[in-house]
Amino acid sequence: MTPAFDPAACAQRQLDAYNARDLTRFVAEYTDDVEVYRLPGTAPILQGKQQLAAHYRENRFNLPDLHAKLVNRMVVGNKVIDQEYVTGLAGHPMEVAAIYEVTPQGISKVWFVSAN
Repeated sequence: MTPAFDPAACAQRQLDAYNARDLTRFVAEYTDDVEVYRLPGTAPILQGKQQLAAHYRENRFNLPDLHAKLVNRMVVGNKVIDQEYVTGLAGHPMEVAAIYEVTPQGISKVWFVSAN
């Protein structure tokens, strides 16, 4: 029996892996051709699972105090919108919205919006 498609569970697994700084578990939640955007930009800042893994290995998971606290989550179809409070990243806490487009194969697109 195939498990039911659950976009929110996929987003939660990647958030848990992010907070554990577990790169293998983190990238496993993404598709091979994932695209990551930082709004208001329209061009991807990262393309593909290899670029995603390299970025998080070199710029995130090496930070000892990194943590994203989920403030609110909304699910609209296959889109998961997380409001997060991120600490340990830029020298000051950041309020971030992450919009995940989830397919049965994993997260295929991410859009980040930062208040800082």
